[in-house]
Amino acid sequence: GVREVVISPGSRSTPLALAFEAHPNIKTWIHPDERSAAFFAVGLIKGSERPVAILCTSGTAAANYTPAIAESQISRIPLIVLTSDRPHELRSVGAPQAINQVNMFNNYVSYEFDMPIADDSKETIDAIYYQMQIAS
Repeated sequence: GVREVVISPGSRSTPLALAFEAHPNIKTWIHPDERSAAFFAVGLIKGSERPVAILCTSGTAAANYTPAIAESQISRIPLIVLTSDRPHELRSVGAPQAINQVNMFNNYVSYEFDMPIADDSKETIDAIYYQMQIAS
């Protein structure tokens, strides 16, 4: 499983960043530049032969991960990419930091999932559980 997460801080990803930081079995690394962070994670994977996750905020921050994601796909290494996004209703209406992130990396990843808006409804929990089963 994942034991290391490389975080590029941002307001949208703060809840996940705090959760990773609080987890006793997760080592977190902070790299504010997304491109550098993603390649740092690739290096961690190559050194440890274990999956590493990267986490960033929304918009072009996520796009900066693309070169390292392509490299991980070519190298066949387990890079797990977590990007935050603006609320669904702010997509395609010109909101700041809201670019189309859906399928952004689909040429380079083996699985992608657009999470529903966070809530604790049974439907949301079931959807997330279902996607986790598919991904594994």
